[in-house]
Amino acid sequence: MYKVVIGLEVHVELETKSKNFSSAPNTFSNFPNEYVAPVDLGLPGILPVVNKEACRKALLTAMALHCEVPDEVLFDRKNYFYPDLPKGYQITQVTKPMGRKGYLDILVNDKVKRVFIHQLHLEEDTASLEHRSKYSLIDYNRSGVPLVEIVTEPCMESALEAVTFLEDLKDVFLYLGVSEAKSNYGQMRCDVNISLMEDGATELGTKVEMKNINAFNNVKAAIEYEIKRQSEILSKGGSVLQETRRIAEDGKTYAMREKVDAIDYKYFIEPNIPPVKLEKSFLEEIRSTLPVLKLDRYFHYINLGINKEDAKSIVRNRKVADYFDEVLHKAKNKDLAVNFMMSAVMSTLNKLEIGIDELFITPDMLANLINLVNEGNISLDHSKKILYKAIDEKIHPLELIEKENLKQINDEDVLLELINKIMDDNKEQVRQYIEEDNEHVINFFIGKTMKESNRKANPNKSLEIIKKELERRKKDECDGSVIII
Repeated sequence: MYKVVIGLEVHVELETKSKNFSSAPNTFSNFPNEYVAPVDLGLPGILPVVNKEACRKALLTAMALHCEVPDEVLFDRKNYFYPDLPKGYQITQVTKPMGRKGYLDILVNDKVKRVFIHQLHLEEDTASLEHRSKYSLIDYNRSGVPLVEIVTEPCMESALEAVTFLEDLKDVFLYLGVSEAKSNYGQMRCDVNISLMEDGATELGTKVEMKNINAFNNVKAAIEYEIKRQSEILSKGGSVLQETRRIAEDGKTYAMREKVDAIDYKYFIEPNIPPVKLEKSFLEEIRSTLPVLKLDRYFHYINLGINKEDAKSIVRNRKVADYFDEVLHKAKNKDLAVNFMMSAVMSTLNKLEIGIDELFITPDMLANLINLVNEGNISLDHSKKILYKAIDEKIHPLELIEKENLKQINDEDVLLELINKIMDDNKEQVRQYIEEDNEHVINFFIGKTMKESNRKANPNKSLEIIKKELERRKKDECDGSVIII
């Protein structure tokens, strides 16, 4: 048996108005070379200017991943020649990256797994290439886009752990609001490093790298195929080649090139960008904007007694979780809050295909409605109908209740008068209860009471009164004081 060792290098484009070192718009476009500036094209005499917002978002991400942050912003020059790099070098970070020695906790099979982060650095993205049969085309729209690269330690042991890490890392970017991390736009992609070692071995096996995978299902397929491929080679006494491979549409990986030694990129500090000291006040201002992240919220909800599946659904989206937290803060019944959230709210979002911030019902409106149900002023069933109508007609639920006189009837004298009238009009059902002990009659009277009250009667109080009144009539009959005709 072999132990699987996986490390990831994840690249995520940051959401900023302009590119990392130029004034060109940082905007996705299907039209080639639409958003470019001289810096992005590497024209002679160009000088880069640092994007402060990109630095801020990179530092915020590093803090969210529990990284040590530097005392200054410092960029390095990475030298290599490739068609998608017009300057012949890339501005990146090696000497003082935005973050080091961090981690992200993930939940795998209901157990916490800590994935260690080696470093997080900010750099500029390259142009994109479109390969044809006899030539390649270059699109510079992506050139210079702010890019953070997150390098993990080799500490994951399965495709499930790797994919869960990527999914949770994407949620970190979404929670922070620093990137949309859309794989189909190339905004999030990763390199996968995988090796196998025998159980009990102290040295890692030969590393195989798979480049630029931009879909989580492809990451899963590539890892599973490589585990199978490398296991077969090792079990036959062979040696795994150190190489770069790619994942194809058939779910298999294919060799691209061998890697014997690490490439010498001849790093040196970028001479055109002076170092910028990071003041403590600036770092604290960034740290103060950190939200409670997904896993922490999940455990908070579990501690409140919310079941795992509901908690997972709520924390999947920060805006949904923020909305729910506001409802929880104002609502007097946690279980009702979960009930409304998982049924009425979520179903409406799916049906209308909208985000929670587009929903007409505010957390305050929903909490008020929940409190009416909790206080017995309106039934749960009726309240949801009111909620759906309020959404359709864009009317405050309380205004709708007042306008249509929909408050629940809780007055026992009013309910008793209504129930007595119903029983007087349905003497055969009363007789069945008295003479035949037919308890199904109770459900009949509940149904009648709800119908006659236009579903405004408090069902619990109505049930209690119906039982008492039937028993009273039964006792009177036995005493001979009432004759049933």
